[in-house]
Amino acid sequence: MHAETGARRGMPLHTKILLGLAVGAGSGVLANALWRDAPALQWAVDNIAQPIGQIFLRMLFMVVVPLVFTSIALGVAGLGDLKKVGRIGGKTLLIFVATTALAVVVGLTLVNIVRPGESLDPTIRAALLEEYAPQAAEKVQASETNGFGVNTFVNIVPRNPLDAAARGDMLGLIFFTLIFGIALTRLPASVSQPVLKVLEGIGQAVAEMIGFAMKLAPFGVAGLIFAVTARFGFDVLRSLSLYVIMVLVALAIHQFGVLTLLARLLVGIRPGEFIRRIRALMVTAFSTSSSNATLPTTIRTAQEEFGVPKEVAGFVLPLGATMNMNGTALFEGMTVLFLAQVFGVDLSLPMQIVVVIMSVITAIGVAGVPSGSIPLIVLVMEMVGVPGEGIALILGVDRILDMARTVPNVTGDLLTSLLITKSERLPFFGPEAEAVPAEPAPEHAAPAGAQVTAGD
Repeated sequence: MHAETGARRGMPLHTKILLGLAVGAGSGVLANALWRDAPALQWAVDNIAQPIGQIFLRMLFMVVVPLVFTSIALGVAGLGDLKKVGRIGGKTLLIFVATTALAVVVGLTLVNIVRPGESLDPTIRAALLEEYAPQAAEKVQASETNGFGVNTFVNIVPRNPLDAAARGDMLGLIFFTLIFGIALTRLPASVSQPVLKVLEGIGQAVAEMIGFAMKLAPFGVAGLIFAVTARFGFDVLRSLSLYVIMVLVALAIHQFGVLTLLARLLVGIRPGEFIRRIRALMVTAFSTSSSNATLPTTIRTAQEEFGVPKEVAGFVLPLGATMNMNGTALFEGMTVLFLAQVFGVDLSLPMQIVVVIMSVITAIGVAGVPSGSIPLIVLVMEMVGVPGEGIALILGVDRILDMARTVPNVTGDLLTSLLITKSERLPFFGPEAEAVPAEPAPEHAAPAGAQVTAGD
């Protein structure tokens, strides 16, 4: 009895979420088949399943504003005095943004070509659109009121940041946060450090709050997915497997295509040689699902396999583990567009550009906790008119995608350190150098006592 109880208590969160997805989806499909038009089923959806799911969603929305503010402010302030950081800091940030934007474009291109969300039966998609059209249309209209032109950029600067946060104007909040973080770098340490300590404390508290919300995730996912499948049956789940395949293919294209091609063109290292030198790094990233937990291996690989100078590795790689999330941004963009297709929300090219921009920005603000990107994905969805309830469709498969997207995250960090080293004309183990032999596998793990958390 005690052993069984301990086993239940020790069940990983992603397993519980997957069970919640299975129970909610299975019972919803069954209810749809047996009692599709029964008033009792509609009552159960409206008064039990939907409220449970909405509580979960509201807990996610509740942490978005403090999460974005603390994460981005601390990330910018962590650069130190921008004048002292100089050209290395500027080039590092430019590479981060460029590779992350490339990742999002790869993902969105694939979803636009394959269109996995449209594998739904047209009648089911029409019913979904009818169900969620009012709230979606309101958000789309709000997003497109000024078009994607000069007014869009003017409106990014908020008149009142508190009002922007209250209205859900996240671009305005993000702009204010960036300026606030830059301002902190220009203050004396005696003034800025207390503020940073407060922000760090708030950030840690927000991370705990996300943990509270994710404890409700199995029940919230079950409620949300039951509400959808009870109304629309099995067809709504059919496109999910295609979505998973598409995300994994896009991550592979970015990892083995885009990043290795950049290594070949900009650093001079052949793709096969590049992958061979980072194989231990890739395995560690996949197994830990965390850029932070993989950081010791990333630094070791950069220094011993490529000869990156210690000062470059020490600056670029810890910053990258926090701010450079190629795979996460790709995943966010693909998820938003996939769910838009599922719910019949037609995102124009300007709106997809907004998705690219927001995926890049929000990937910087992802918390290093399990499913830390989920609140920000829901944020982007709501910004472009995709119902937040749709997040239930992908939470059950998030674990395997979390593991996979961490690999290009850390590879992008490593590539950035190589590009900075070469651009500064510093010595490193280039294409003609003999790579240092890898250490035995056990030594690649995170140091004893390190907290290994998912959340990329």
